[in-house]
Amino acid sequence: MGRKPTISRDGLLDVAEELVRQQGGGALTIGALAKAAGISKGGVQYSFANRDDLVSSLVDRWISRFDAMLGDTETLDPVDFIRRYIAATRTSQQAMDAKIAGLMVNYLENPEHLKETRDWYRGIFDRLASTSPNAQAARVAFLAVEGLFLLRINGIDEDGEWTSFLDDVEAVLTRLV
Repeated sequence: MGRKPTISRDGLLDVAEELVRQQGGGALTIGALAKAAGISKGGVQYSFANRDDLVSSLVDRWISRFDAMLGDTETLDPVDFIRRYIAATRTSQQAMDAKIAGLMVNYLENPEHLKETRDWYRGIFDRLASTSPNAQAARVAFLAVEGLFLLRINGIDEDGEWTSFLDDVEAVLTRLV
């Protein structure tokens, strides 16, 4: 019978998130994670074959959490979907700082991950494909929120303005529909 693991895969992801939060995405290595978790490099590699696998697992977990925040959106019209998207973005951004978001940029350097991300966005745009004025307003609001996300990666939220910008997007969306 093998030894009982001292830390789970999810536990390692928790430690990895904290490492990135404290030191940035560049600090996330198998060795640094092993040290922070108090286990061997082999112990980390039992759960994550390499750094790319680790980063991919972090991003997958963040996407799963975001999708859970969105909930069931199948029956929502474009405007209600974007309102829910804004609410989920607002909630998720409180937990994800710019350093973690910056790690996602590294994730996109892998062509396979870039394709997955493009497919995810294509699904959103397909959902908002109507030519109705409400669908157009929803698309513009979506683009604004995603633009804010990219700006936040670059440090726009140093003064805590992020939520007021999301408030602006919601206010304009409400005026347009």
